[in-house]
Amino acid sequence: MKLPRKTATSVAMLAIAAMALGGCASGSRGGGGDAAGEEELLTTTPAAAGEIDYANWNLPYGEPASIDPIKGFNYPENQVTANLCDTIVQMQPDLSIAPNLASEWDEQDPQTYVFTIRDDVTFWDGTPMTMNDVLFSVNRNLDPEEGSYWAGSAANIASVEQTGEWEMTIKLKEPDATFVETLGTPVGAVVQQKQREEAGQDYGNPGAGVMCTGPFKVKEWKQGQSILLERNDDYWNADRKAKAKEFEIDFVVDPTAIGNSLSTGEIKGGYDVPLAAMTQLSSSTSGQLYAGKGMQLMGIIAQGEGPFSDPIVRRAITRATDRQAIADTVYEGTAVPARSIVPELNWEPTPEVEELRAERLPDLSFDIEAAKELLAESDADLSQTIKIAYPSERSFYADIINELANGAKELGLTLEPAGVPSAQFGAFFTDPEARKGYDGFVTVNYPSSPSPINYISGIAGTGGDQNFNGFSDPEVDAAIEAARTEADPEKRAELSVEAEGLMMEHMPWVPVTQLNARLFMDNTVTGVPASFVYLNYPWAADLGAAE
Repeated sequence: MKLPRKTATSVAMLAIAAMALGGCASGSRGGGGDAAGEEELLTTTPAAAGEIDYANWNLPYGEPASIDPIKGFNYPENQVTANLCDTIVQMQPDLSIAPNLASEWDEQDPQTYVFTIRDDVTFWDGTPMTMNDVLFSVNRNLDPEEGSYWAGSAANIASVEQTGEWEMTIKLKEPDATFVETLGTPVGAVVQQKQREEAGQDYGNPGAGVMCTGPFKVKEWKQGQSILLERNDDYWNADRKAKAKEFEIDFVVDPTAIGNSLSTGEIKGGYDVPLAAMTQLSSSTSGQLYAGKGMQLMGIIAQGEGPFSDPIVRRAITRATDRQAIADTVYEGTAVPARSIVPELNWEPTPEVEELRAERLPDLSFDIEAAKELLAESDADLSQTIKIAYPSERSFYADIINELANGAKELGLTLEPAGVPSAQFGAFFTDPEARKGYDGFVTVNYPSSPSPINYISGIAGTGGDQNFNGFSDPEVDAAIEAARTEADPEKRAELSVEAEGLMMEHMPWVPVTQLNARLFMDNTVTGVPASFVYLNYPWAADLGAAE
């Protein structure tokens, strides 16, 4: 939906590096949320009417560290490389999976997938994409020397082989009915083998860059300022050829500067609009704010051995917290209280399980008396202070944690925010030593693929790539395994609900709010997706003239 013009005062902003927020995982109705409002959230924006010579866009999280697709596990990197490097399959704005560099595929058995690769694709330099390039690219994720950030997502791959002139066969170590989705992430991004090997240590950096097959290629990387892309006029997919001849991605991170640049038309658009700029942009006459279907969850990751380590305490605090107030004030109405750790958009393709989810998920609605009754069941030492860490430069997190503290106080508990410098806070997601002394820490997290079970596995599966607190439960692991190996989609959805329900009984993370995708576009352009798909989909290719 288009967001209404309003005059409410902004409370805080979201802009913080995604790595410090927890990144993404291998993989909307929130309790008390406005279900009707969510039905109006957009998947796409009006299609472009024609081509444009130039457009620019802002990347509010700053400059990419690399444009090597397998080093993209963060907002800046993924949002750029999605427009450069085609993947074997492609996630669509509605989260469906479509053919891309693979024209079709066949599941021969639960552990064997055969892909027919297109024979008419060329790299930006005009050389044909070969099967060797495709095999090399997938195998990069399995090579420790390459240091793929997506190695965990590819860990189930046993072998990648050419089994026909334009045929690739991937064998898995264990059955996984959702595996094809993985090839729509950077795991399936194809790069030119020759250029990768020649670039050496400089690969993905401003000097050497990359060589891919996507709708845009890099014309100039202005370090500290922007990346200028130019259209790949020889793009193999004529129906998806970019509409902008040149497309510049700026790295403005200051919320005030972002708001001014967007409202004046100096920058034509941007995703993840800072909350501090919402008031200014919602009253803009030069462009429009859009609310899209989102997959971002703001939550608190529990850890340690204090009272917050007890799932009963976590659930009680959740129920005693007015999370609708957080959604309305801190997030300016662009969020809803989360009913689960799994975003609702991931369940949208399987509405038939909604009744089952309603039965299986715990009640997290705002109810202080129910929270008190729940807390009475806890055996934890409730006299200890609960310390929740957040990046101190982002004070709005303190506002959120203080709202949790208000709820905790109603229960006789003491909960307090603990600011940590961002540089130190980022280590919370990689180093258990860094987070010692804290009972929990904030995250804004999101799935990288459509199937809910992949996200559940990443967070609650033993050794999952988003399992930051060492959570492990045999019953949860068994439920995840049952869902991932189930070939029938309907049965898999039901088994995934069971796994979600078990996860939410333990609630290793406190789900606070589910965020809408926030997009601003100048009135002169249109066409990009509105949903949270812009980290895996070539969104910039869709942008063109509004009239």
